[in-house]
Amino acid sequence: MSAGNERFSAEAAAWDKNEDVHRASESALQAILRHWPELIENKEDAPIRGLDVLEIGCGTGLLTLRLAPYVRRIVAVDAAQGMIDALQQKLAKAEVEAAKGGKREKGLVQPICVLLEDPEDPALPAVDTSGDAASFTSRRKFDLAISHLVLHHIPDHPALLKTLFGCLKPGGQLALTDFENIGPQARLFHPENRMDGVEFHGIEAVLFAEQMREAGFVDVSVQPEWTMEKSVERFPGEWKAGKPDGVELKKMQFPFLLCRGKKP
Repeated sequence: MSAGNERFSAEAAAWDKNEDVHRASESALQAILRHWPELIENKEDAPIRGLDVLEIGCGTGLLTLRLAPYVRRIVAVDAAQGMIDALQQKLAKAEVEAAKGGKREKGLVQPICVLLEDPEDPALPAVDTSGDAASFTSRRKFDLAISHLVLHHIPDHPALLKTLFGCLKPGGQLALTDFENIGPQARLFHPENRMDGVEFHGIEAVLFAEQMREAGFVDVSVQPEWTMEKSVERFPGEWKAGKPDGVELKKMQFPFLLCRGKKP
C-alpha cells in the first residue's frame, strides 16, 4: 500500500484534470441518490437531520463534495497525504466563498489522513457522552459508509469490510462503487505505468457479495449500476510517455458495481 500512497500523493495536484475521474464520480453520486432517494427528499433538512457519512479513499473529494449537500456531515479519510491536502485546499476556498455569501460551510466535511484499519482508530472523531473530556473513549459511528474506485486498491477485502462494519451504527449501510472484473480485459482499466497500488483488476461481484455477508452485512446486493467508456492502451506500455497525439485512441466499456449492504 505504501507505493500506492506515494503515487497518489504525487498525483494529487493534477488528479482533477482527468475528465474520467469527474465522470465516474458523478455516476457514483447518481447511483447513491437513486438508491437513497431520501437524500434528495430531505436535502433542505440535511444539516440537522441528515446522515452521518464515512468515506474511505476520498482522494481530492470529487465524490465527497458532490454528496456533501445531501448529508449532515462527511468524515473523509484517505491514506495519501497529498490527496487530503488537495481536499483541504478546496474546503478552505469553499469556506471563504461561503463567508462572502453569509453562509457557514465549516465542519460539513472533515478530512483525515489515515489508513483506516480499526473502527476505533483514534484518528476518527470521538463521541462525547457526558461533556467531560475523559469520556472521549469511543469513535463516532455512521449511518452510511461509501467508497468509489477504492476497493481495487485494497488487498484484504474481508478485513476492510470488518472495519466498515464496526464503523457503522446499527442499521447503517454501505454504498461502495468500483469497476467489475470482466476477465483479462479488465486489466486495461489502468495503463501499465499506473499499476502501483493496484491490487485487483476489478471486483468479482459474487465473491465480494459473499465476503460482505461473512462480515455480517444483510440485504446484500452487488450489481452492475452503470457503464463508463474509457480510453485504454492498445498495447502494454503505449502510454509510458503519456497518451499519444494524433492517434485514434482505443475505447472500452467498463461496467461499475454498486455494493450495498446493511448492518443489522
